[in-house]
Amino acid sequence: MARKFFVGGNFKMNGTKESIKAIIKNLNEAQLDPNVEVVIAPSHLYLPIAVDAVTASTVSVSAQNVYAKPNGAHTGEVSVSQLKDLGLNWTITGHSERRAGGESDENVADKTKAAIDGGLSVIWCCGESLEEREAGNTVAVVEKQLAALAAKLSGDDWKKIVIAYEPIWAIGTGKVATTEQAQEVHAAIRKWLKAKVSDAVADETRILYGGSVTAKNSKDLAKQPDIDGFLVGGASLKPEFVDIINSNQ
Repeated sequence: MARKFFVGGNFKMNGTKESIKAIIKNLNEAQLDPNVEVVIAPSHLYLPIAVDAVTASTVSVSAQNVYAKPNGAHTGEVSVSQLKDLGLNWTITGHSERRAGGESDENVADKTKAAIDGGLSVIWCCGESLEEREAGNTVAVVEKQLAALAAKLSGDDWKKIVIAYEPIWAIGTGKVATTEQAQEVHAAIRKWLKAKVSDAVADETRILYGGSVTAKNSKDLAKQPDIDGFLVGGASLKPEFVDIINSNQ
């Protein structure tokens, strides 16, 4: 089946009230490919501003993280229901920067399941370190992350999942996986989904590439058969984000 191209913009811990408005104004006024789903993720503090500012019909707003438990005595956390109350329909889970801070595969899976059960769709991240890649363990690491997720999900839950493969060694470093390296891992993810979940989930699940994506390299990456879009970091804060969104044309 044809999978709708998807571009996510993870603003990370960047921006001010005015810069977030300016980024969104640029998206609202740009000629975006109408066949691309766009989701932007400012920090929690600026989510209400983003929700109010977005007018482009193909652009939605996401959180960068969510807590696995419902409202209660969890200081500093944000629940699924609170994100829904703001009008959000998306969250990111399992970004490597959070995994590096101590989030386990199981913790990420719990967050993902809680988000789906609460009505959110999820950009679920996976990927390997430089040491793991150099040891030849890339696919094994990603399959372990996938297995922890699959253990928590039902068949229908996968309809709410977009997978983002992000080689940790390429995030914010200026390094980028070659098109062949990226396609190889994306194909392995789809093969795992086919073997361990179902043919339908393998065919329908969108798999994004994330790791120093720029306007310069996005067109070649977009041509790969198992790359269905991008999760963009630093470049999503710049005007070139529009070019990345339109890279599948």
